[in-house]
Amino acid sequence: MTGRQLTVLVVLLASQFMMAADFSVLNVALPRVGAELGFFAGDLQWITTMFALTAAGCTLVFGRVGDYFGRRRIFTAGMALLAVASIVGGIAGSPALLLVARTLQGLATAAITPAALAMLTTAFTEPSLRTKALGLNGVMMSSGFTVGSILGGVLTDLLSWRWAFFVNIPVAIAAIIVVPMVVPENKAENRQKLDVPGAVLITTGLFAGIYGITRAAESGLDTTAILSLALAAVLLVAFWMVESRTADALVPVAILKRPDIAFGNLAALFIFGGETALIFFTALYVQNVLGHSPLVAGLVLLGIGVGQILGGSIGPKILAKVSPRTMLGMALLGQGVFMLPGIWMAATNGWLAVVVAAQFVNAIFSMLAMLSFMLISTSAVDTDAQGMATGMATQSQQVGIAIGIPLMSAVFTAVVEGGSGPAVELSGIHVAIAVDAFALIAAGALLWLALRRKPSAAAPAPA
Repeated sequence: MTGRQLTVLVVLLASQFMMAADFSVLNVALPRVGAELGFFAGDLQWITTMFALTAAGCTLVFGRVGDYFGRRRIFTAGMALLAVASIVGGIAGSPALLLVARTLQGLATAAITPAALAMLTTAFTEPSLRTKALGLNGVMMSSGFTVGSILGGVLTDLLSWRWAFFVNIPVAIAAIIVVPMVVPENKAENRQKLDVPGAVLITTGLFAGIYGITRAAESGLDTTAILSLALAAVLLVAFWMVESRTADALVPVAILKRPDIAFGNLAALFIFGGETALIFFTALYVQNVLGHSPLVAGLVLLGIGVGQILGGSIGPKILAKVSPRTMLGMALLGQGVFMLPGIWMAATNGWLAVVVAAQFVNAIFSMLAMLSFMLISTSAVDTDAQGMATGMATQSQQVGIAIGIPLMSAVFTAVVEGGSGPAVELSGIHVAIAVDAFALIAAGALLWLALRRKPSAAAPAPA
């Protein structure tokens, strides 16, 4: 790496570290937040869902806007919004205001993450350097997740969950000052008009779809859920039709049809949805079944964070010998298999060691799958379209995060309905983790079969 590449790498990886920590820092604090602000138990998931819903709905649009108007400009604007959102969340005195803050944080993430990834992939165009850069990116995101989980427990136990928001403010301000000094502006050479109809259709379609899934998981297939899902289907079909007829398409249909793009982004739904649900139910098991504090829950989740750090460290070496297309299916299979011990968790502290060990290995496979998916998705298009590629990849990641917990929560609720207490909750956790694991195993097998053929050449940037 050149000196400039190294500087860009350090600054962008630091930002990814912060975004990962920002996501995980509230995970173990959710019961405490709900009790203090008056959330109903069934509504706690919306603290996570509103963040992921907004990020998923807007990431692709922000990624493409960064291509056209400057990725660094979008990145710094996102950091400014994150600082504002963190102030709002830190002072929130009601569920409504906290959800507003989480929505703003989701918007900030939708701007920051694809811009940072696009600047990273365009700074490292040589395949082996790009693999190393993305591997380090995975390490930093996993480290951020780990630190966020522990920090959330420490802050909640010693100070207040509000500090989970306040810690973002100085970091965001530092990024706003430092990034323009060390990272050059970065945008597509051939600027197009922004595809406003496509942007509106994909954003509203995803909002409607994710809301419909969440509503169905929470209340069953009532009228609102059915109408939301039907609206999502109509909007997404309309998006496909508009993109196939638009010269300056947000996402050209020819790219959406590419196996690398289609299967890579499909895999992300399972990778991130499956792992997010596992984290949610592990925290539930440690706190509600075993009766431990948020800090202990954070320490148990440390196994996942450390496993992902190791996976990100060894991933580039493995991918130098194994194709990302082959690795993707194999890693999903491993991620699912090492979720299975959760089916037999008992209400005794002796199981904590087993949980940590199994989830450590699960997380190694999870990170290998994440790295493979990102390489496949970003290598399929050229430099001018990297914002679109990273936007789609990040969007798939956020959609997976948004629907993973609601879908598995619906399984959990169906099992525990009418019952209460640790034993009943434990039975629901067993079934939810079993469904999660077998979904990953099935997806891994199907993707391994689908991606065995030789990958196609990188698609040119849209004209």
